[in-house]
Amino acid sequence: MILMLCGTSDARELAVMLHGHGLPLLASVVTPSASDRLAEAGIRAITGRLDREGMVRVLREGGFRAVVDASHPYAEEAHANAAAAAAALGLPCYRYERRSQSYADHPRLIRVPTYEAAALQAKALKGSVMLTTGGKTLEIFAAQLLGDPQIRLTVRLLPCLENIARCLELGIEQRNIIALQGPFSRELNEAMFRQYGTEVMITKESGAEGSLDEKLYAALDMGLQVILISRPRTAYEAVRTFDNFGELTEALLAAPELRSAE
Repeated sequence: MILMLCGTSDARELAVMLHGHGLPLLASVVTPSASDRLAEAGIRAITGRLDREGMVRVLREGGFRAVVDASHPYAEEAHANAAAAAAALGLPCYRYERRSQSYADHPRLIRVPTYEAAALQAKALKGSVMLTTGGKTLEIFAAQLLGDPQIRLTVRLLPCLENIARCLELGIEQRNIIALQGPFSRELNEAMFRQYGTEVMITKESGAEGSLDEKLYAALDMGLQVILISRPRTAYEAVRTFDNFGELTEALLAAPELRSAE
């Protein structure tokens, strides 16, 4: 049995592929909606964030033989917990990570290494800023950008109650909250940029599966400044990393730990 951390839409596709190859798995997801979508494909899931101890407990009690980490490329805590929990029980850990993309230099494309650096860069640029990096790091941007009369901060994030509540707690006005579920087409990105008079867009290098191209090129072609947060470079000694479904599936099918569980 495999415990698989599913944090993206393409992770669901991978889970469906593994399931179709007869690999028994239990998915770990954060939201009930993600669990429901997996259930539609006949895949069981547990819901809620797992810390290291919680993951160790699930792995031990469920008699799992391997861990597949298919959480979001920026989910550094999830990556660390998966690697540590697997190591603690002597289980193999596999990781699927979207291919990183390279973008040609552009005079309005500003690459930064961290969320903090992105917030400071936006503070220096000023104007109407659209934040598209999700709800987990709102505090970093609110601390730097709210209260400045020369900055309008608009946030675009998933339409869950936790996100909306956090926005309001931080003082982000309701009119500046765009709660929508992606992916978004280039045309929709352009329409939102026009609607909010966006001059600066902040995003992450989340890969083609995260619809980054549609967002990034729409912004650049419209004359916006784009702040691109580089993907964190995390590597764990005992974790085998793959950037395509086929090779990861083959590795799992050949794993002696999983063959012996049949």
